[in-house]
Amino acid sequence: MPNATDANPLGRYLRTRRSLVPPDVVGLADMGNRRVPGLRREEVAFLAGISSDYYVRLEQGRDRHPSEQVLRSIARALQLDEEATRYLIEIAKPKASGRKRPRKPERVSDGIHTLINSWPLTAAYVHGKYMDVLAANSLAVALSPYNAPGQNGILAAFLEPEMRELHADWDEMTARVVPYLRSIVGADMEESRLVELIGELSLRSERFRKLWARQDVTHKTTGTSTLNHPQVGAIELHYEKLLIPGTDMQTLVTYHAAPGGESEERLRLLATMNTSFDPVRGTAPHRAT
Repeated sequence: MPNATDANPLGRYLRTRRSLVPPDVVGLADMGNRRVPGLRREEVAFLAGISSDYYVRLEQGRDRHPSEQVLRSIARALQLDEEATRYLIEIAKPKASGRKRPRKPERVSDGIHTLINSWPLTAAYVHGKYMDVLAANSLAVALSPYNAPGQNGILAAFLEPEMRELHADWDEMTARVVPYLRSIVGADMEESRLVELIGELSLRSERFRKLWARQDVTHKTTGTSTLNHPQVGAIELHYEKLLIPGTDMQTLVTYHAAPGGESEERLRLLATMNTSFDPVRGTAPHRAT
């Protein structure tokens, strides 16, 4: 079962990522006698221009202080993009010692509340670092009750059957949300809220276990998604994810339809069906570390 905590996150990440790189992609001949998929340790070392012994020590956790130059060389060998490279560098940094302070409840500013509630045809909500929903406007909750404060986006995505019915692109959506969570959490893998989430998801969702084990890191902030809404039918929506400055990774998520199209008309209809809804506010679960 995957575990958020790991005594050697760098080694685990390197092992996982090299297993996903076909030899022919990096110009190496595959002789057909490989016992494991992907690259061998000595091949990664060769491509990165470092000694095999040093690379083995990194994977095994016997050397925990590689330079950024070495890490970037390894990232190129493993075909990592810039975002995954930044993640690699982040998890290799020495962890701060000492007892962590208890987490404070996350609260959304009054200004953000006013902003999202001023958008009649844009569904909007705010989630915290671990995808706990902190605030939402009426249209966001009309699209899905799992957008309401107190819900958690990643738990709902994998564990609620209604989400599979709502999202026409459920497979793509779940494949997108796991790397997104890993990217916003970064190297903070021992925080109790994350440990709780990963534990529950790993126990209850085989798909989550497989996706989390890949250790993909992608902070996709824009795209389209199609919802099969039970009241108004199929709606194609454009989404944006915007980090709120001055917060601990609070993110504003918006959904809007292309102007003048059928999806906008259906979104407008949904908005009129929910005009009596009162805007809601909330805070993230308060858990100490």
